[in-house]
Amino acid sequence: MKAFEWASASSVEEAVKLLKPVNAAADPDEQPHAIGGGQDLLTTMKEYLVRPPRVVNLKTIKGLDQIKLEANGTLRIGATVTITDLEEHPDVIAKFKGLAEAAASIATPQIRHVGTVGGNLCQRPRCWYFRLENVVCRKKGGDTCYAIQGQNKYNAIFDTGPSNIVHPSDLGTMLVAMGASVTVAGAGGNRTIKLEEFFAPPSVNVRRENVLKDGEIVTEVVVPAQTGKSAYMKFKERESLDFAMAAAAVVVELAADKTVKSARVVLGGVASVPWRVEKVETYLVGKALNEATMTQAATLALDGATPMSGNAYKVPLAQAMVRRALAKTVA
Repeated sequence: MKAFEWASASSVEEAVKLLKPVNAAADPDEQPHAIGGGQDLLTTMKEYLVRPPRVVNLKTIKGLDQIKLEANGTLRIGATVTITDLEEHPDVIAKFKGLAEAAASIATPQIRHVGTVGGNLCQRPRCWYFRLENVVCRKKGGDTCYAIQGQNKYNAIFDTGPSNIVHPSDLGTMLVAMGASVTVAGAGGNRTIKLEEFFAPPSVNVRRENVLKDGEIVTEVVVPAQTGKSAYMKFKERESLDFAMAAAAVVVELAADKTVKSARVVLGGVASVPWRVEKVETYLVGKALNEATMTQAATLALDGATPMSGNAYKVPLAQAMVRRALAKTVA
């Protein structure tokens, strides 16, 4: 790990100043970085994937660790809210069940007690070629995605550009399904971004997984009131401390006649961004959620997948997650 300066911010404005790029021409991985729980950042620093001259602590900023349910049903989640606080919050459990399920699926209790919502959304991919210090893959500015001809068991099955990483955020998958947005603070002020547009595939910027500019931080996640039922299903190789091999997040609203009035379906563990499948959402509208409908929806969800040599298993696995998640909304 490269030596760095530690700074604790007392306000969002101070954090933005402390995160000001030291050299606009420098590699983005060598600019100041923000830290919440540090579960991902410290690992990437130890692996020399990032080499920040300054690390800015956001947990000292009052108010960023709050969860608030507004009178109109909107949920506001501060960036430094811990995964445990999100998982156990009574309003989240009662009105945003799928989000509580996604939070509960993350890592171990010890990590959830420390890791933050903002950090989970902004974490870096886990591809072992990217994580190996001496391998310069496309994700690190090289010219080769070694997963294509190499070990690709955990990599993407949907093509989103020159790198075949999968986005590791469980919260991101569920929050996209819920139509959430993020508030971002930077030198140019605040801006609000739909979470679906916050994540950036390699075709947009192979070096980054989101649209944050240097010096910007996520301060809040805003989830609109939910009129339907939500569910999150995740398959992981180990019972704990593992990322999704395939996951499905769904939000389904039923009409009075028990047919689907609206639906949002997002896959995790299969692409470089949370993978929304709008054709499934369109297919479901007006139909009853029976076994035949859910099976066809699951088949459609993986239409267009192009597995590599070692990850074709993800197709039937993701289909099973879609069926089970949909079934939970009518259980």
